[in-house]
Amino acid sequence: MNKETKGMLIGFIGILIFSLTLPVSKIAVLSFDPYFIAFGRATLAGIVALAYLLFKKGRIPSKADFTKFVVIALGVVFGFPIFTTVAMTEGSSSHGAVILGMMPLATTVIGVIRFKERPSLGFWLVSLLGAVLVVVYALLKNLGSFTYIDGLLVLGGICACVGYVEGGELSRKMNPRIVISWALVISLPVNIVMSYFTFEMHYLNASLIAWTSFIYLSLFSMFIGFFFWYEGLAIGGIARVSQVQLMQPFCTLVAASVLLGDSLTVMNLVFAFLVVSTVILGKRMLVKRT
Repeated sequence: MNKETKGMLIGFIGILIFSLTLPVSKIAVLSFDPYFIAFGRATLAGIVALAYLLFKKGRIPSKADFTKFVVIALGVVFGFPIFTTVAMTEGSSSHGAVILGMMPLATTVIGVIRFKERPSLGFWLVSLLGAVLVVVYALLKNLGSFTYIDGLLVLGGICACVGYVEGGELSRKMNPRIVISWALVISLPVNIVMSYFTFEMHYLNASLIAWTSFIYLSLFSMFIGFFFWYEGLAIGGIARVSQVQLMQPFCTLVAASVLLGDSLTVMNLVFAFLVVSTVILGKRMLVKRT
């Protein structure tokens, strides 16, 4: 198995974990304030990450790397959780899934600008095709218009892509588990303070399902998922492995069907097949790194 294939397979495990984030967030916002979910889940993940770093005796980041960790934190610890969780208070996870389908193209573009990855023209065309398919799907499902919720999801997606690119590159020279751990620990003081101010005593009486959802968002969406995702990006390359994200919207649709009872339609399945096809085509396109 070559590095690109291995990177895509490892990255896909991360995508499966991330694909549950929106449906589980939808469940959590029924019992908790979205800002408490965003900051609280990062707090719990940060405490676990701190324990992991102490156990592994992780070295303190250099000044140059510290800046990169801040960028990662702004993207995946603050930006994405806040925007998407707030969006889930009104929007549906199924709709959010298709809007976030733009992330593979955004990740590739950011990777090209930031780290001078040079995808071939064919790769760009296939990536664009995948993004167009997702946009068409979103418009068909939303009666031809974009809403305030769509804006929040787009902002969240961009934040995540910035964190993905920076974290994926840093994972080339550092253990991916250490990368996400430091990003969480660096942001921990802010998250602890904000969790305190957004916590309400009646949350203690929330259902087991609500707290299980919160824990999943903390330990899996915020921490363990990045073990696989950053390692996949580091092994297979940001531009190539990011295309695996094209399958995330449809993994999320299945998860929403199982967890929330959302119906799977023929249109869902048709677009899923078309988008997965673009991933297969993209894998065959040449990607040069300078």
